[in-house]
Amino acid sequence: MAFDELREQFEARREKALAMGGEAKIERRRNAGVLNARERIDYLLDRGTFIESGLFATSLYPGDQEKTPADGKIAGYGRIEGREAAIVVNDFTVKGASSAGTNMKKISQMQRTSKERGIPMVYLGESSGARIPDNMGGIGMGTLLGGNPNQYARLRECPWASAILGMSYGSATWYGCMSDFNVMRKGAVMAVSSERLVSMAIGEKVDPEELGGWRLHSDVTGLIDMAVDTDEEAIDAIKRFLSYMPSHNGETPPVVAAPQGSDDEARDVASLVPESRTQVYDMRKVVRAVVDKDSCFELKPRFGRTAVTALGRLNGQVVGFVANNPLSKAGAMDAMACDKITSFMVLCDSYNIPLAFFVDNPGFVIGLEAERQKAPGKIINFMNALQLVTVPKLTVMLRKNYGQAYINMAGGQNAADVAAWLTAEVSFMDPTFAVNVVHGSEGSRLEDTDPELFEREFEAFQKDNSVWDLAATYAVQQVIPPEETRAWLVRMLEVHRNRRTGGLGQHRLHNWPTSY
Repeated sequence: MAFDELREQFEARREKALAMGGEAKIERRRNAGVLNARERIDYLLDRGTFIESGLFATSLYPGDQEKTPADGKIAGYGRIEGREAAIVVNDFTVKGASSAGTNMKKISQMQRTSKERGIPMVYLGESSGARIPDNMGGIGMGTLLGGNPNQYARLRECPWASAILGMSYGSATWYGCMSDFNVMRKGAVMAVSSERLVSMAIGEKVDPEELGGWRLHSDVTGLIDMAVDTDEEAIDAIKRFLSYMPSHNGETPPVVAAPQGSDDEARDVASLVPESRTQVYDMRKVVRAVVDKDSCFELKPRFGRTAVTALGRLNGQVVGFVANNPLSKAGAMDAMACDKITSFMVLCDSYNIPLAFFVDNPGFVIGLEAERQKAPGKIINFMNALQLVTVPKLTVMLRKNYGQAYINMAGGQNAADVAAWLTAEVSFMDPTFAVNVVHGSEGSRLEDTDPELFEREFEAFQKDNSVWDLAATYAVQQVIPPEETRAWLVRMLEVHRNRRTGGLGQHRLHNWPTSY
């Protein structure tokens, strides 16, 4: 065949592959205000940097070759803000981006390249699940499933980011849950199986939002880190997340210049925190005041609301912030907060990100419901992960710090250095409860039955709780006024940078389960 004919054939095949599932399906997405797969790639990657892998791949199933351009999953490499990345973008216009033999090979190739070459992995998910009839029967199962023993093995060598941008079942769900960052567009669904299949299985109609909508995963499961309104916002969130990450675990995160004015809010941080330990406030405002201007990037804001987990920068360096939030349950940590903090520490330790703890908590949530939610196991998981962390940990005590939570929030020797505000106090429990435990009778409060005795004993129990008692025992290394918090953290990060390893941790949490 002449070269000109071959070129014509090439152009025709390329045009067909780039047309995806056809103009009619693309138009329906356009009318719905949803980007198609190739538009998502254009928005994600730096202009002109995309190199597609497997453009001419199709289904291996007889009769489907002409109906499956790129086999429904577009894969390749490109740059995100100047850095290389491997990407897989599901094309729902081709058989619902269902998983089949050819397209799963493409995913494996991207994963392998990401791991071996040290570049981030990005999934833009939307899938109807496993393709039928390809996966049916012994031949289908034996050929298509179980062929890659490392398909779901995560050792966090490189950051993974995922977006759930439509109906996402099967592998789109698995990769979302396995990712270090998972963002979801409102209106999308993430679940094991479709509502249709679930309805048939249980014999009743299932609402897709209840099955796997953004509220469920934001508020209840914690399986997503953020919910947004549009495809563009989701992709922007992935770009921002990756800006805090190294390309792989053998390097430290990128350092950028701190914006002008980054010290301004830190000087007035005391105004954000009431002096009384019983008054509530929003700890997120404290974090935003201390970090470099506009650098706070909160993860899981609607899940485990008694805790705050956020990435931010201090003098250009990426830092992970773990904080109690008195705005919810007075800052007492529940089972969900424990899960949230644990997963965040795993992220930071895996990618060489130092941790800063901001402490103001009355302890852990107790009671029947807490026990049903496996609070003891969650607390010790949290503690186990904390003591396995190998990146620098710095702790700032703002106000109260009681009980086992004192240890979990990196108190004592669980941090490289601990500073305390002038308002800090620590004890086994809140003095009010301690007085009632020792002197009260069952079913009544001493402050009601004997106010004078209560006041006398309360003063006695509170006597040794102050910051000066902490300092006297060297339980804190520095006592600082609030306005010095940012400067102290910046200086301590310099002190505790691990020069022996070039700032790298030991990654002892790199294979911690992604979802538990």
